[in-house]
Amino acid sequence: MRPFDRFVVVDWSARSTPSPVTPSPDAVWMGEAARDGAAESRYFRTRAAAMADLRDRLEVWRHAGERVFLGVDFPLGYPTGFAARVAGEPDALHLWDALGARIDDRPDNGNNRFSVAAGLNRLFPGTGPFWGGPEDATGADLPAKGRARQGHGLPERRLCERQVPRAQSCWKLYTTGSVGSQSLLGLPHLAALRRAFAWNLAVWPFEPATDSPILLAEINPGLIDPAVKRAQKTQPGAVKDDLQVRLLAEALARAQRMGQLQALFAAVPDRPEIREEGWILGAGAEAVLLQAAGAEDTPPADLAPAPLANDCFALPPGIAWTPVDEALARLRAGLQTVAPVAPGWSAPRVGAVLAEDARACRANPPGANTAVDGYGFAAATAAGPGPHALPLMAARAAAGAPYGGQVPPGQAIRILTGALLPDGVDTVVLEEDTTLSDGQVAFQGPVRPGANTRRAGEDVDAGQVILPAGRVLTAADLALLAATGVTRLRVRRPLRVGVLSTGDEIVAPGTDAAAGKTYDANRPMLLALAAGWGHVPVDLGHVRDDRGALRARLDRAAAEVDVMFSSGGASAGNEDHVSALLAEAGGLQTWRVAMKPGRPLALGLWQGMPFFGLPGNPVAAFVCALIFARPALSVLAGSGWPEPAGFTVPAAFAKRKKPGRREYLRARLTPDGRAEVFASEGSGRVSGLSWATGLVELDDPAAEIAPGDPVRFLPFGSFGI
Repeated sequence: MRPFDRFVVVDWSARSTPSPVTPSPDAVWMGEAARDGAAESRYFRTRAAAMADLRDRLEVWRHAGERVFLGVDFPLGYPTGFAARVAGEPDALHLWDALGARIDDRPDNGNNRFSVAAGLNRLFPGTGPFWGGPEDATGADLPAKGRARQGHGLPERRLCERQVPRAQSCWKLYTTGSVGSQSLLGLPHLAALRRAFAWNLAVWPFEPATDSPILLAEINPGLIDPAVKRAQKTQPGAVKDDLQVRLLAEALARAQRMGQLQALFAAVPDRPEIREEGWILGAGAEAVLLQAAGAEDTPPADLAPAPLANDCFALPPGIAWTPVDEALARLRAGLQTVAPVAPGWSAPRVGAVLAEDARACRANPPGANTAVDGYGFAAATAAGPGPHALPLMAARAAAGAPYGGQVPPGQAIRILTGALLPDGVDTVVLEEDTTLSDGQVAFQGPVRPGANTRRAGEDVDAGQVILPAGRVLTAADLALLAATGVTRLRVRRPLRVGVLSTGDEIVAPGTDAAAGKTYDANRPMLLALAAGWGHVPVDLGHVRDDRGALRARLDRAAAEVDVMFSSGGASAGNEDHVSALLAEAGGLQTWRVAMKPGRPLALGLWQGMPFFGLPGNPVAAFVCALIFARPALSVLAGSGWPEPAGFTVPAAFAKRKKPGRREYLRARLTPDGRAEVFASEGSGRVSGLSWATGLVELDDPAAEIAPGDPVRFLPFGSFGI
């Protein structure tokens, strides 16, 4: 059986009035879980609103090529003998259509179910089988009490209900557990759903469950009642219906990941009654469903990416100096996403990393509309060159106030920018190109058919991928998502980036310190860079040159952050405890990168946590962070490897460069577009970082640069800062 991309669970309601505005029991609730198991729920006050929402979502998912499991918590069939008498044959799907012809379920939840049940009872001998209702609805044809029924000749329960403890009879129409009313009102809606989706929707167990885009089945949240009760203890005040739909949707998704979903379908017995009665998915395989539901407190394994290999940063033997391009390529090859998928659904926000493709919930524009103020008509009625004059209707169409009627051929209607095109209109002539006189609008032809109009979906079609997985959301993306109706997304949890300073010589800025001490400039700089790149900066503080204290701080960091930066202490000196500890753990790789400034770069893992040991010099640490750390963090966060965008400009400086190392000079553009560089190349001159707006990149070979020669300028903006 082809796997499902989404699981939708519906808790139905037979209320005769709209449910309260505040989410409450005895309403329609829908739980939805993606295949990774994270779920959310939605609350509906009326059945009509719920079904309209469901149809729209199913349509979007179908166009997106997703397979959907749809479970409803009311009987899809009745006990043997009922369908044959009502629909003319023992087929549940024909029975749905027969009930749909009788039931009137209005948009405000008002319905005629009790009178329909009374009429159905008259088809059978004796009294019953349906029973229950308000006092003014019960009588000789619909008894108020179940014990008043006799001689109707039908079983009290379906075969599957005899296996499920506390399952209510589908003949009961009133008070608690009135699943009979839920079926009478639900099956006509499902019949309409079948007609809308035709061959795209199959109903189990009446039809094969192998590969239909939408599979509809009967579910019973009572099968996971122990899991629901546990959840109620941890979420006091939560609506039970809400918990049920979410937990059951998650359980079905988890059963699929466990390879056990097929066992739920296979539990249906090979009995002739099933064709008419149906079956509750999971009945007979309750242990499988409970096992899947019982793990709700454990994050699904596939939400957390696999850990990095301990040798992910290793260089081939014999390499001493690594060119920048090779170092970047090897770093990229050794990394993978470590940020897990955030549980549940998230509202769009700037900086979030998409865990899956975002698809348009509706087209943009949603309907054909006009791009100008003017007059609309059918182009065929004003074809050809020369003057045209059309009678003007005494109506207009405006944005948000569409004209609901039809514009007859040969007539025109006043239409304002953004208004939906009324029926009969396919072309708009600009207001400035018209003349009004005696109730007519005149203009010169020829007019191009479709002029000044926008087709539905001209920008984006419903179901279209509008943003790919890995996209880091921008303000413009939020506009696109809003325009296409997307209000919830699957995103990755932000990467937690820890920054640690080490060394006896480091002190906090502003502290009274001897001349031999150094104010800690790297930690605030690196924390700010991490925040600017959309990650969560975590200040791990400062550790003196004490190996035991450093080990304890690294252990704590491994539990608090996803990746860690330090500066200094990564070489091979007696006090370089960072490199020593990483080497002891078997996860240290020291790279000597052929670049200036920068050169030493220590990479490793501590208890599976990626570690970047940057140079201690602030300028070198800054440049290495831009060139190496920024793309590495992006991969770890799940958003891919970004390349800085540079451009060629004339040099405003002269320089003789030696071969062998790539150089990055602090630079900024002059008003006439030339690149000037900081007066000193000394990597201790921190002021040059503040002075610059980017870097000039000089390639590995030797070079003689004179003013006016072309050089490559990398603005800081291309590094996301």
